Amino acid sequence: MFAKLENLEHHYEDLERQLSFPDVLADQERYRKLTKAHADLKEVVDAFRKYKAVKNHLAESRGLLEDADTDIRSMAQEEIKVLEQEAGILEQQLTVLLLPRDPLDDKNIILEIRAGTGGDEASLFAGDLFRMYSRYADNRAWKVEILSLSESDAGGCKEVIALISGHKAYSYLKYEAGTHRVQRVPATESQGRIHTSAATVAIMPEAEEADVDIRPEDLRFDVYRSSGPGGQSVNTTDSAVRVTHLPSGIVVSCQDEKSQHKNKAKALKVLYSRLLQAEQERLQAAQAENRRSQVGSGDRSERIRTYNYPQGRVTDHRINLTAYRLDTVMEGDIQEFIDALAAAARTEALKAQAEV
Repeated sequence: MFAKLENLEHHYEDLERQLSFPDVLADQERYRKLTKAHADLKEVVDAFRKYKAVKNHLAESRGLLEDADTDIRSMAQEEIKVLEQEAGILEQQLTVLLLPRDPLDDKNIILEIRAGTGGDEASLFAGDLFRMYSRYADNRAWKVEILSLSESDAGGCKEVIALISGHKAYSYLKYEAGTHRVQRVPATESQGRIHTSAATVAIMPEAEEADVDIRPEDLRFDVYRSSGPGGQSVNTTDSAVRVTHLPSGIVVSCQDEKSQHKNKAKALKVLYSRLLQAEQERLQAAQAENRRSQVGSGDRSERIRTYNYPQGRVTDHRINLTAYRLDTVMEGDIQEFIDALAAAARTEALKAQAEV
């Protein structure tokens, strides 16, 4: 491990030198790539340098155990206890930092939320979830762009697809994929009975055309007239676009824009991301045959979280984490869950690494 850390530190220093070269500063694309590579290494190099400083200090303190002065020896013993503990923490931190990074972590995401079982209450809950993620994105200064929206008569949404753009958006939200369940008394319930409804959340890394292998002949485009709730016409031209990926059977439709060109671009963006996600899930399934599946596998059929309104409780069933602050969670304060899920994933990755 430490030989690898030494190599990373040398590479980090080499990147620093390159970033000062005039020819690099003049080439913005090269400068951007080197700056990103430098930033990606900073956390692990900083931790390694701190670890080396603590180890040097520890060696000096151990040398004082031979001092003739009893007070100095006593002080050195106390200092050694503190430094050994700090070195252990830093070594564990370095082990985590050296785990293989998910190459998709830096990507933006395509968020898809669909109402599940529960009728109007499910569509209202789907709308609540979209608002929750939108608030979380706002708090992180991320941009939210709705790509497709199908509203329900009750005021919620049957389906919403949105692009969330921001620093490492996928790394933060990738564990949110799955079935979310709500337990509450609907406004229309006269007997005060608690109803259970559900909505599914899909988190896909935003994909560019270069990320997936698509041949033009694999795509079929259909255009049709857009329509709103109840079938009312919202456009008098054939601007809505439906794109079908023939090999996989994946179909994406978009009709929110008045421009056929814009609807086509949005539909393709969602299609690319669905195909990339399908490939990632195929790889994850293959890996799971050889070791235990990791937290955040993205299995949309599993119930991952319950939002219980009468008790003001939110429970994530994957990590047995419960928070009695449903009101702030629904306002986008979900960082506690994200951090706990990421920590659980790191623990599983360390276990898997040890089993190899």
